[in-house]
Amino acid sequence: MAAIQRLAILSVHASPLAPMGGKKTGGMNVYVRNLAQEFGRRGLLVDIYTRQTSPENPIVDESLGENVRVIHVTAGGHQALSPDELFPHLPEFAAGVIAYATRSNLSYNLIYSHYWLSGWVANTLRTVWGIPFVHMFHTLGHMKNRIVAQSASPNQRIHVETQITQWADRIIAATPAEYMQLRWLYRANRRKISVVSPGVDPSQFRPISANTARSRLNLPDESNLLLFVGRIEPLKGVDTAIDALAVVRSCRPDLYRSLQFIVIGGSPSDPADTELARLQSRVQDLNMGAAVTFVGARDQEALLNYYTAASAVIMPSDYESFGMVALEAMASGTPVIASEVGGLAFLVQDHKTGFLVPTRDPQALAQRIIALLEHPAMLRTMGQAAAQLAQQYAWSTIADDLLDAFDEVSSKVPVSPHTH
Repeated sequence: MAAIQRLAILSVHASPLAPMGGKKTGGMNVYVRNLAQEFGRRGLLVDIYTRQTSPENPIVDESLGENVRVIHVTAGGHQALSPDELFPHLPEFAAGVIAYATRSNLSYNLIYSHYWLSGWVANTLRTVWGIPFVHMFHTLGHMKNRIVAQSASPNQRIHVETQITQWADRIIAATPAEYMQLRWLYRANRRKISVVSPGVDPSQFRPISANTARSRLNLPDESNLLLFVGRIEPLKGVDTAIDALAVVRSCRPDLYRSLQFIVIGGSPSDPADTELARLQSRVQDLNMGAAVTFVGARDQEALLNYYTAASAVIMPSDYESFGMVALEAMASGTPVIASEVGGLAFLVQDHKTGFLVPTRDPQALAQRIIALLEHPAMLRTMGQAAAQLAQQYAWSTIADDLLDAFDEVSSKVPVSPHTH
């Protein structure tokens, strides 16, 4: 593993320093941050290049710990830009990375890029630096198009994603399902794809006393907490969970009376957060304001209390390439009720660590919620099995697998002399 000594990680639009639960922060931000920290602990020198979104961002931030730096690069000013709005500014981003590395006399052994925007930049850097690049998509435009027709990914994204499958020296797929999607939808070369899932920090997410967590959150002992954590967007299916609670209320009012559904994510005070406003309006229309609470974004440190206080974490998504929230909940000893899609179908073991349900089926979701709440012994057994399974996903194990893939790529790709 000595081949990789200095690594450039590209995460153009997802800063590892961003607070969790914001409009565009989620699993990819957590992945980049935690993986970089694990590499740093092993003595690798890691530079994460991300877009500067405020003039107050320092050029170099070293707050993530030993051997890890976040380097902010200007591209398209500081205003909020969607991925498609950011795409024309990628040459500026690539030029900024090259300029910083040249000024600082830096050379890297390998580039690890995340999401399609970063893959485009990685290919430019690969040409200039003469080093290999490994790419992880996190979500695929083709899959989003198949699931959410009304917000179809533009052809530009899919075209670039297809190019990246050809450009990259190695592609990291989060699950066997994503491996097959890359093969079928993008005709990616199977020899280029390694399946390495995201990980979890078992020292951060671990089973603790539910009573302790409840008291920290000021929750009554007799309540049953259901939890959603994630970005607030239609794809996440939060409205399905709200409708499922309405079903529970109509067929099991005794169980409903003890239910609390907490939604973590978004910004309740931001009038521009239209999806959150729509969900709040739905709750009011159903007269469920006493049972449903929108608390906004919460940082990673606070999440452990919510996870362990919860009877179950609900993930009713239409599409998840992996499902980091499910893994964090499981590591905390909490069962997950999730849609049987993508990474969730791979991660959640039905009837063992939680339940899998069809997408957009409030009735089926309600039945599983009732089943869990009616059988506390099953709930405990599932939570224990979930915590045990999550141990396999410790970042130390994931980093081993990634470094093996990196070293294999490095040994095959000739590196230009000027990069040493």
